[in-house]
Order: sequence, then C-alpha cells, then structure tokens
Amino acid sequence: MAPTAAVVNDRPDFLVTAEVPKSLQSIFIRDEDERPKVAYNQFSKDIPVISLSGITGEERGRVRDEVSKACSEWGIFQVLDHGVPQELVDSMTQLSRAFFALPAEEKLKYDMRGGKRGGFVVSSHLQGEAVLDWREICTYFSYPLHQRDYTRWPVKPDGWREIVENYSESLMGLACKLLGIISEALGLETEAVTKACVEMDQKVVINFYPKCPEPDMTLGLKRHTDPGTITLLLQDQVGGLQATKDDGKNWITVEPIQGAFVVNLGDHMHYLSNGKFKTADHQAVVNSNSSRLSIATFQNPAQDGIVYPLDGVVKEAEGDKCFMEEPITFAQMYSRKMSRDIELARQKKLAKVAEKEQSEISK
Repeated sequence: MAPTAAVVNDRPDFLVTAEVPKSLQSIFIRDEDERPKVAYNQFSKDIPVISLSGITGEERGRVRDEVSKACSEWGIFQVLDHGVPQELVDSMTQLSRAFFALPAEEKLKYDMRGGKRGGFVVSSHLQGEAVLDWREICTYFSYPLHQRDYTRWPVKPDGWREIVENYSESLMGLACKLLGIISEALGLETEAVTKACVEMDQKVVINFYPKCPEPDMTLGLKRHTDPGTITLLLQDQVGGLQATKDDGKNWITVEPIQGAFVVNLGDHMHYLSNGKFKTADHQAVVNSNSSRLSIATFQNPAQDGIVYPLDGVVKEAEGDKCFMEEPITFAQMYSRKMSRDIELARQKKLAKVAEKEQSEISK
C-alpha cells in the first residue's frame, strides 16, 4: 500500500504517487481566477518550432530570423535538431522517473527545506507560499562547477549523478549556442548576452506531477515568468505546459514534440533586450489520468551580473528609450521579484479572508 502524504503545518513532505487521494488538501486549492481554463491535452500549434540544422553554416540567417520573430511575439519557442544526443535525453528521463518512484524516506534524505542548496521538495523551496503547486521536484545546482555540492546530489538511482553531469554539460552548450543567436537577433556581437551573464549559472530542476484527484482545482506550477536569462525545458508526451502572450486572457497548451526542447526567455533577457523580446508567461496544469515529467534547465547570470539593456540595443536615433531607470544586479532583481510575488499572494489571501468575514457578518 502506498504511503499517505505526511503533513507538517499543512505542507506535505511528499505526494502520493502509487495511490491517488480522493480529494485535494485545501493548501493546493487555488482561487477560481487562477484555475486552469484549457485542458492539459488540448494542444496548440501556435508556438513556433525552429530547426537548428545548419546553425553554424548557411542556415544561420534563417535560424536567427525565426528566433527573433518568436522572441518578439511569444518569448517561447521549440527547437529541433539541437545536437543533444537522444540517448542522453532518454537516460535522463528514465532515471528521473526512477528517482520519484523511490520510497519517500529515500527522497527525503535530500530534503531541500531550510535553505539547503539543492535536493527534493514538494511544490518549491520558496517560503511563504499561500497555495502549493501539485508537484514534487528535485533540484541540481550544476554551474558554476566550483560551486557544485555533490552531497545534495542523490546517489539513487544508480548512474543518475553521472547522467545529470553529462546532461548539464550538453544543455550548457545548447544554451550558449542559442544565446549567440539571440544576441545576433538584437543586432549585437555573438557573445554579447553570455558576456552580460559574467559567469553563467545553471540549475537543473526535475518536475514530477503525480496524478491529481481534482486537476481543475489546482495547478502543477503556478503562473509565472522565469527570472533568469533562458530556460530549456524537456517535457514528456503527456502535455501540461501552458503559455499566454496576452496577460492571461487566452491560454494555450504547448504541443509536446518528440525530441524537442521548449525555450523560454526569462526576465533577465527581457531587460537586456530593453523589452524588445518578451519574457515567457507560463504555467503547468495537471490531470487525473497520468503522471507527467518535465526537466527545466535554467541558465542565469551570476548574482552580481548587471541587469540593464545591453549597449547597442537602445537606438535613441530611432526613438528608442531605455525602460529601466538604473542598472541593478541580478541578485537584487531576483529578490525584488520573489518578495513581490509572495506579497501579492499574501494580500490576495488576506482579501479573501476579509471577504469571507464580511459575508458572515452580512448573514
């Protein structure tokens, strides 16, 4: 018999993975305006799909133009012919699923709560969440290499640590290749964005979304934009990633494409481009039919990297204006973003409580 979710202060230590509970705990239930509007498997073909074949040769101009258009319109696109070996992708996926199938006590050896750098947790490592996401995650802080803490890297399943190292290195190469194209799409030298990142930071986050008893009441991952430069997402064929380009008025479910990576631009890239390229506004929904796995590789600047439009992006002669008042560090930007998101959630929760109390008084 599967273990039931252990709970401390309403926050579960893990989610049931072998037997689906009959209902959600209240801490997972979202307000109506945050709940899914589109089914997890109602796929859209709106997100651009770009082949990177010939990126180092005669096709580079085509790739640059297609990436530029996708970044301007969506801030999200998919890439094929990217050079990451399929055998490596398959191994990473299989071993990731094997980790989440381990007994809870094995996963909790790497409990990430309490400020630990990497490991396992339900929902996220952020403190102060008003509503939890329906997911388990395992996080690897993989770059810079000198900051790796292998005590936070699970040793089971056998061979996973080595596969993560190889996957991390391969995704770093793909990210740098894409950032070169994005730099050129802004009319800059190929290395402009990577130079702005100073020392590239990388974090690999494996998301496991178990079957959910009431998927219409919750989210696997709440609506957000990524704070960093670029995110490369590998998703299975179940479906659940959703995106919007009109501030949430309309959502689409990104079609899973075998062998593709989904590329999201983050807030840092949005600022570097002076707003010319969008930051991807997205979320993940869950379902009651099957579990889902995705692997997000976040490429971020160093903590002291400067967040400000790149030289040459703001063309004052063409009427451009810089949309930032002053440069800030990535650490400052990230801290402000997290504090703002938590405060907005807290205020919404307080407003909901006040509304309920007023309703009771009026009866």
